[in-house]
Amino acid sequence: MAEPTVFVHGFLDDHRVWDGVVAALPAVGEYVAVDLAGSGDRAAETGPFTYDRFAADVLSTVDAIGGPFLLVGHSMGAAVAELVAAARPRLTRGLVLVNPVPLAGTHLPDEAIEPFRSLGEAGAEAQRAARANLSPNLGAETSERIGAAGLRLRPEVVRAFASCWNNGAPEGHAPSGYPGPVLLVRGGDDPFVTAGLVAGAVAPRFAAPVTQVVGGAGHWTHAEAPARLAELIARFAGGQARGWAAGFSRKSADAFGESFAEDVVLEAATLLEPVEGRDNVRRVMAAASGIYESLQFTHQTESGERTYLEWEAVAFGGTTLLGVTVLTKDEAGRIVRAAIHHRPLGGALKFSAELGRRLPDLAAAHFHQEA
Repeated sequence: MAEPTVFVHGFLDDHRVWDGVVAALPAVGEYVAVDLAGSGDRAAETGPFTYDRFAADVLSTVDAIGGPFLLVGHSMGAAVAELVAAARPRLTRGLVLVNPVPLAGTHLPDEAIEPFRSLGEAGAEAQRAARANLSPNLGAETSERIGAAGLRLRPEVVRAFASCWNNGAPEGHAPSGYPGPVLLVRGGDDPFVTAGLVAGAVAPRFAAPVTQVVGGAGHWTHAEAPARLAELIARFAGGQARGWAAGFSRKSADAFGESFAEDVVLEAATLLEPVEGRDNVRRVMAAASGIYESLQFTHQTESGERTYLEWEAVAFGGTTLLGVTVLTKDEAGRIVRAAIHHRPLGGALKFSAELGRRLPDLAAAHFHQEA
C-alpha cells in the first residue's frame, strides 16, 4: 500500500471492527483505525455526536499524517470518510465506501428508526438480533467479538448516532465534493444498503465510481469477509484502475497521463484506427470524459497484467452507453494498452463524431464523420 490507510467505523462499532481487514492487508502498509467520539476508547466523551464533529476528528488524524492517504469507511463511517475526502481532496488518493448509507440520510420514519435508536438500552440480545438481521451469515464468534463495541456505547450515544445517519448531512443533497477515485463495496446479502439504494442515492453523486459486490456478505462485510475486502482495497490502492477512474473523475489530460506509459496505445469502438502515444491518448481520454454526463464502473476483475472494467454511462442529454474496458499494464504498473468497447452502435458512432469535433487537430481518420 503506497499511502497510509485510515479506517472509519460505523454504527455500533469501534476501531477493532477493522482488525480482520488490517490483518489481511500487506504487512508493509501503514494502517490507522479511528474511534469516533462516543465509541471504543472514546466511549466516555460527550457530544455533540454529529457528522461535523466526526469529520473534524478524522481530519485531525489525517492532517497528522502529513501526506497523502487512502480513506475507508463503513456504513455511517462512509459518510464521515466522504466529508473528510471532500475537505482534503488533494491529499485523498482514494475513497473506499463499504455498505455506505447515503450522506443525505436514510430518512426512515419514526416507527422504523426507533428500533435502531433504542438499541443502547435494549441490551445484548437485541443488538445481536440486529446484527443477525443485517448480516445473516455473520458467525456467532465474530458477532460476539464485534458486538462488544456496541455494548460499551451509552444509550444516548446510540440514539444520537442513529439520528445522525438517518437525518444525514446537507452536503449529501449535492454532487460529492470529492472528485477523486471512489470504490463502492456492498455485501450482496445486505438487506439495508441494497443495490437500489447504492445505485440511486450513493453512486450518482460521484464522477466515476467503481462498484464491487461481495457475495455471501451482509452489512458487516468487513467482519464477514475481511480477506476479500482487503483484496479489493489493496487492488484499488495499487491497481491501474484507480488511475483510470481518477482521470474520469477529474476530467483532465494530466490526470489520465499519470497512469500511461509513454508508448501507450488506445483502441476503441469509437475510433476507426488506434491512437498512439501518451500525449495523444490522454487528450482523447480527457475529451471523452467531458462527453459523459455520468459514468459508473459496475464490475472489475484482474487477470495477470490485465484489468477488466464494465461500465455504464450517460451522454447526449440522457443516452445510455454501456461497455467494457480492458487495461494492460507493463512491469512498472503503467498502462500500455487500453481497449474500450462501446454499445450500442448508434451511440458509439455519435460519440466518435463528437470526439472528432472536440479534437480537430487530431487526424480526422480516427473518427466517424456524421452525414
